[in-house]
Amino acid sequence: MQGKKKYQEKLFNQFQLSERVPIDNFYRRLKEVLDLDYLYPLTKRYYGSSGQKSIDPVVFFKLCLVGYLENIISDRKLITHCSMRLDILFFLDYDIDEELPWHSTISRTRQLFPESVLEEVFTKVFELCVSVGMVSGHTQAIDSAPVKANASMDSLELKVPEADLETHLREIRHISKGDKDKPLRQAKGNKADKDQQTLSASKKELQAIKSRNSKWAKDQDQRPGAGNKGSRYTSNKTHYSPTDPDARISVKPGKARKLNYLSQLTVDTSNHVITDIKAYHADGKDNQQLPDIVKRVQRRLWNSGLLWENCVADTGYSSGENYAFLEKNQIKSFIPPHGTYKGGPGGFTYIEAGSYWLCPQGKKVTFRKQKLEKGTLKDQYFTKRSDCKGCPIKQQCIGKSYEKRINITAYRKEYERNIARVNSPQGRYMKAKRQSTVEPVFGTLTQFMGLRKVNTLGIKQANKCMQLSAIAYNLKKYLKFIENHTKSGVASMQSIYFSLKAIIQYILRLFKPFNFSLQLNYTTK
Repeated sequence: MQGKKKYQEKLFNQFQLSERVPIDNFYRRLKEVLDLDYLYPLTKRYYGSSGQKSIDPVVFFKLCLVGYLENIISDRKLITHCSMRLDILFFLDYDIDEELPWHSTISRTRQLFPESVLEEVFTKVFELCVSVGMVSGHTQAIDSAPVKANASMDSLELKVPEADLETHLREIRHISKGDKDKPLRQAKGNKADKDQQTLSASKKELQAIKSRNSKWAKDQDQRPGAGNKGSRYTSNKTHYSPTDPDARISVKPGKARKLNYLSQLTVDTSNHVITDIKAYHADGKDNQQLPDIVKRVQRRLWNSGLLWENCVADTGYSSGENYAFLEKNQIKSFIPPHGTYKGGPGGFTYIEAGSYWLCPQGKKVTFRKQKLEKGTLKDQYFTKRSDCKGCPIKQQCIGKSYEKRINITAYRKEYERNIARVNSPQGRYMKAKRQSTVEPVFGTLTQFMGLRKVNTLGIKQANKCMQLSAIAYNLKKYLKFIENHTKSGVASMQSIYFSLKAIIQYILRLFKPFNFSLQLNYTTK
């Protein structure tokens, strides 16, 4: 007999949300392991003593985590989504007849809490991963990726020089129709300070922009595609965003220019746990930010009783200063050098005992002094004028000069040691490890965990978004890890091992001045 379901609202109903959420549900398991009660004393000072009660800080963080776990970057859509899910309501400690907070409350609370609060939550979750043996600490992979800012390229405005704007622009370069007119999308308000609105680039830098883009700038309004929306050449030297002054124009090969932030990510190679993440300006260079990253990660690992031994990164982080910095901190670098590094002039032999170069004619090119060139420390070597005076290859070697001069990085030894490590079997293994570790993590964050775009303004708020995304990622890895290891029956044994390891490393920390080191290997059969 055919059945037909009819729905009729009941006046009274007995319903328990906890009974409807399965035991193996993700959010139910997350609720059991995630304790955020420490947020109450941590955030108490950011609230007043009178007025209406605000959103519970634990509920706020849980809502944010759900947004990144469900890949939702809109606060309005997040509230709508949560109100339709029984398991999420159970995770938030809300019943089905309770109304969730207004979406604007999430935005205001995110602005209320400083970055240090998010940093504390990230550290607590990281320590949770350490406690079950997910983090080895000895090898960290570092990489960066642009994350789209919450601002449009159409609202970009030209920076104003102290001189007359039009006269100045005619001097430095041709401007497109897009720059002559008003922005395609006028910003509601200009949030940039005076420093950001004023040209700070030197004449030399502006001339470089003109030279580099002279071909593009020539008759650009008549070029194919010049009539397209937003068709113009933009640079951080000449343009700024009035909507989000901290956002910077950046471009990757084969992709359009966008206003971005740069996300610097550090991942432990053992189980792909994120050990650090931070937002930087997109116009910065990776090698300039490495020391700041290393200090932060090393401190976090050290506080958890872990020792950092190997740093794996791509060529963008290469510099002599970084190699020396890592060696000073007793960390081995596996960072391929730039192709511009040659190690010395062709045909010349370096004599380490005497600290000089030997030219093809057997003449010494001796060390004279160190000099800072374009922010890089260089060693300068010179020959004697008498040595080059009668040299048969003088014309091909130095031309009309009186002596041979060699300028080479002062960190040549650090470069050579790093290159030897990179070219070793371990170095080739580390390269494959980096490609299979940090790059997939970035792909997961940007495609599936709400980091394809930040929905906030300002670099501090962007940093909070990245931290929340990383917290959600680590929690997801943690739940999967304990589920798999509970089934295999080795979770308790691992917990004992890593507790003993932390105690031993803490003792070794006391003897750090004596350069004691310990390497523990653990295998589960």
